[in-house]
Amino acid sequence: MTITGKTVRVATDVGGTFTDLVYFEFDPESGRQTIRTAKSDTTPPNFEQGILNVLRKAEVRLEDVSFLAHGTTVVINALTERRGVKTGLITSTGFRDVLEIARANRPDFFNLQWVKPGPFVPRQLRREIAGRMHFDGQEREPLDTKNLKQILDDFRREGVEAVAICLLHAYANPAHEQALLSEVKRLWPEVSAVASHQITREWREYERSSTTVLSAYVQPIASRYLDSLEQGLRQSGYTAPLYVMQSNCGVDTVSHARDIPITMVESGPASGFWGAAELGRLIGEPNVLALDIGGTTAKCSLIQNGQVAIKTDYWVERDRVSAGYPIMVPVVDLVEIGNGGGSIAWIDEFSKLHVGPQSAGALPGPAAYGHGGTNVTTTDANLILGRINKDYFCGGELVADMNAVETALDPLAARLNMSREEIARGIIRIANDNMVNALKLVSLSRGHDPRDFTLVAFGGGGAMHAVALGQELGAKKVVIPRGASVFSAWGMTMSDLRRDMFVNRFFEVNRDDAIAEAQSLLDELSVAALAQFTKEDIAPERVKLTVLCKLRYQNQEHAVEVPLRAGEQLAAHWAAIADRFHATYEQQYTYRLDAPLEIVGFHIVSVAEIGKLDLDEVPVTGAAVESAVKGHRLVDYALEGIHEAVIYDNAKLEPGMTIDGPAVIEDSGTTIVVHPKNGVSVDRLGNIHITI
Repeated sequence: MTITGKTVRVATDVGGTFTDLVYFEFDPESGRQTIRTAKSDTTPPNFEQGILNVLRKAEVRLEDVSFLAHGTTVVINALTERRGVKTGLITSTGFRDVLEIARANRPDFFNLQWVKPGPFVPRQLRREIAGRMHFDGQEREPLDTKNLKQILDDFRREGVEAVAICLLHAYANPAHEQALLSEVKRLWPEVSAVASHQITREWREYERSSTTVLSAYVQPIASRYLDSLEQGLRQSGYTAPLYVMQSNCGVDTVSHARDIPITMVESGPASGFWGAAELGRLIGEPNVLALDIGGTTAKCSLIQNGQVAIKTDYWVERDRVSAGYPIMVPVVDLVEIGNGGGSIAWIDEFSKLHVGPQSAGALPGPAAYGHGGTNVTTTDANLILGRINKDYFCGGELVADMNAVETALDPLAARLNMSREEIARGIIRIANDNMVNALKLVSLSRGHDPRDFTLVAFGGGGAMHAVALGQELGAKKVVIPRGASVFSAWGMTMSDLRRDMFVNRFFEVNRDDAIAEAQSLLDELSVAALAQFTKEDIAPERVKLTVLCKLRYQNQEHAVEVPLRAGEQLAAHWAAIADRFHATYEQQYTYRLDAPLEIVGFHIVSVAEIGKLDLDEVPVTGAAVESAVKGHRLVDYALEGIHEAVIYDNAKLEPGMTIDGPAVIEDSGTTIVVHPKNGVSVDRLGNIHITI
């Protein structure tokens, strides 16, 4: 869309350690852009205070801001730390124990002492109600709410604050859920209530039940958080719409996010991966392996042909011993591990060194922060090896407490009978191996060759590890974005208003009328997707629809999404659509079948552009690259040994400049470690390109 008048866009991203901000001002009369970034400590449990702090630190005049987007970890934190509210579940007769039965996906299969993760709603708070829908949406038994008042009275006595409603086959026909939800609100107006059809229209009873319960569990927490944030911003002078980053790489209005907060479960990581896709578009690299290393975790995702993969097969707390809990909402397809700058190094009972998943967090943080931390972290190891400048720690805002770092290293060194440097080197190598394995899960394990992709690394720790990871994977090259330490917040400034609609409906395409019926449903869904934006005064011509058809081989369990091209109709273009399915299936599973196909649903992506801005080129003064040199120091590259590296000031590097490794490029928010024999160039937007 055309930008008229002065535009100021601000994005804030709350991470486990820091709260980041990007300020983006554009004046169309002069054509001048102004970009500012800032970081401040995250302030749990009052996260909104950290946002107001970083706004003040960046000297943002909120009355001038025309767009503010916010990414938050409040939902995922409430789930993992069990800080939600007491929740009751109302479900169909006979399905009270779906949450308890769960799936037979026990990962620690041979552990005879394994204990199944407990459900978020205990059995005494799971109640049944009569009424039944058939899988095709036809009513088999009328809804009977005569015992609803007794159920709600019991919930009140138990101290329930939220009610989740999930009835059988509501994805096909939500009429019973709608009636039940309305009656709950009539009988108990004060309670927070949510029904499954408001969140997902896909089948699988356990996954729908879990999603609804987890959404109800965090809804009051998220609502209070968003209310406090909005109130604080309004009182500080902000008058424009407030947007919240969703897990599907788009932003949404606060009112919609407040109703269904579970869609924010991976809000922060999603914006970073969307930013990586947008950056790929700007620099001509549509195939990207995106890596976000923060203070607590490392997250990665694969972007192919400029498209970020979105799925609804997302699990909280899933690891090698726990199946976790499913959340069936649109989430960027990512792998997340507990390896970040604050990840703690420790030794097990077999004298084996580990890194993470435990983290020192914001407080006390790594030992180098000088806030009382006694555990050595990845950040501390990077300091010991000279990869991070102890005299320019956190952009010069902190003085690295090297005595505390050495004290934290000593117990590990004594136990393994190694020097501090050897322990630090081991920490870096283990952290790198953990992250390489995560990157392989989103690439090699899914039929993609990393050599065809560019590794884009961001977050506070991404640039320190990216080259080692890129070399291990054989990536085309490594790109460190301008403003890498606050890149997730930058991604929000480039985001559109986005809604994803997943609907399951079964069609046997070997029937003559099946494809016509499927096309009719698709047309209805497209109209409904546009109608969502019409209610928010967004004209249909501003909305772009993308349709993905969910297909599978006959009688298989899971489906593969196949994008439909512009203007394609199912009947007229079925042969081409089927060919694309076979190719996609073969890439993922290494084979194809000579078998009939089935349509099992559609994924409708509706996107409304709300005035995102492209970056201006960085001005060139003609200065020599030597003007950016800060000095020299010895740097331990772990696998390549110790080398004297040239230290560069990133703020003084200009487009067209080239340097060779070994080198270290220092920025206020991150450190770029350039290994021996690497070549570096700066592109027109100020991004750092490193050849492997």
